[in-house]
Amino acid sequence: MPQERLSMRKIRDVLRYRHSAGLSLEAIARALKISKGVVAKYLRLAMAAGLSWPIPDTLDDAALEKLLYQQGAAREPTFAEPDYALVHQELKKKGVTLTLLWEEYRQAVGERGYQYTAFCTRYRDWAGKLKRSMRQIHRAGEKLFADYAGPTVPIVDAMTGEIQPASIFVAVLGASSYTFACATPGQTQADWLTGMGRALAFIGGVPALIVPDNPRALVSGADRYEPELNRATAEFAHPYDTVILPARPRKPQDKAKVESGVQVVERWILARLRHRRFFSVAELDAAILELLPALNTRPFKKLRGCRQNAFAQVDAPYLRPLPVSAFVIAEWKKATVNIDYHVEFERNYYSVPHALIHQAVELRITRHMVEVLAKGKRVASHPRSRRKGHYATLAEHMPAAHRAHAEWSPGKLQTWAASVGPSTAELVKRLLLEKKHPEQGYRACLGLMRLARNHGQARMEAACERALAVGAHGYRSVASILENGLDRQPVLPQQAELALPDHANVRGPDYYH
Repeated sequence: MPQERLSMRKIRDVLRYRHSAGLSLEAIARALKISKGVVAKYLRLAMAAGLSWPIPDTLDDAALEKLLYQQGAAREPTFAEPDYALVHQELKKKGVTLTLLWEEYRQAVGERGYQYTAFCTRYRDWAGKLKRSMRQIHRAGEKLFADYAGPTVPIVDAMTGEIQPASIFVAVLGASSYTFACATPGQTQADWLTGMGRALAFIGGVPALIVPDNPRALVSGADRYEPELNRATAEFAHPYDTVILPARPRKPQDKAKVESGVQVVERWILARLRHRRFFSVAELDAAILELLPALNTRPFKKLRGCRQNAFAQVDAPYLRPLPVSAFVIAEWKKATVNIDYHVEFERNYYSVPHALIHQAVELRITRHMVEVLAKGKRVASHPRSRRKGHYATLAEHMPAAHRAHAEWSPGKLQTWAASVGPSTAELVKRLLLEKKHPEQGYRACLGLMRLARNHGQARMEAACERALAVGAHGYRSVASILENGLDRQPVLPQQAELALPDHANVRGPDYYH
């Protein structure tokens, strides 16, 4: 592998430090700020050219250069260069070290192989010329990096023409650079967690570590050393049996792999979609998924193979299996139980056991359910309502008195009234129809039931008959009739309406037409 030539002055220093001062290769390399491999190379060239120290004064720089590179290089033994790209990929596998790779290299080439120090030095020189994201050694199946691309894609509302930006989520496996991308409506907590869940499903396994950026959607307390994940993010990691460790704030080198992956997605996917118009996030997402295979099968420039091949050989064997059931994204909220033993979320109300009145609880909200937890224990679960002002109440959450009240329905009330008598049935019917709110009618009917228990059904029927006769259709009227014993007195017949006599001075209705 060709290396940059040293100046004649540095070559003279190499020979002087070695032969006059007796310094080691490492000390010479440190003093001259060059690698040990370069020091060893020029000592070999000098030896092959028959040079030692001091160099004759008659040998100027031009003559010295000619002697080293033409005569010495011609006699320099030929070494077999290692396959540095293969070494770089093999190092990503668990348990593989440079020592092991050097031993395998020497077994393959024999005496034509470099010594261990030169082997390591030349490999590191080669790796130093790679991009930052490529030269980092990520262990197989260890890390999945995640971030959002800077550019967004406009989504056009087909009805109104309004334009909303869609964000592009990108995830990249550290060892193989296997890349996933998808479209999300924004960069909310749900969008982040959905993107990471879809990335894990795409690669078909779970790495030991997920390294996202440091957004507030995932991190409640950003810290360089101990970032604090919010509740939903921490909950996401549990079923996958993985660890989420956000990159340090303002440290892009922590996620150099996904920074490079974002750039690749922008160039090989988003650039190809720039002339297309999308009318939904789902449509954009489908277009991105169509282009992903071509991105992952593009050959590497400086390494063998492509992302797809590297994934199958390096990362895939070391990924843990996905959980049996998919993770359900949940939002967490704090709430206080109201005096009516309900908690509020999005102007809807959900019941909890009445003993929790005035206590602080947590709400776990998914797309379809609202769960209530008190001191870490689930105490209630309701289908999530989309109607504003809706009450979801379970009978077992009510106090006993409220439960007895709630168990009565109009049908049950009318059935009871009919069992007492026709007058009671008629009065109950009018109570339910005439009250402004059904609850008012329920309460009045329950009051009638109490009167019937106290005074008997016969007196109740008689009291209702008298109340209907006088046009008093209320609970209080029936209670007064029973209290004063009026139900025991005969009901006066209603007087017929008196007809006006015919008379010349009495004008009828036809007069005014």
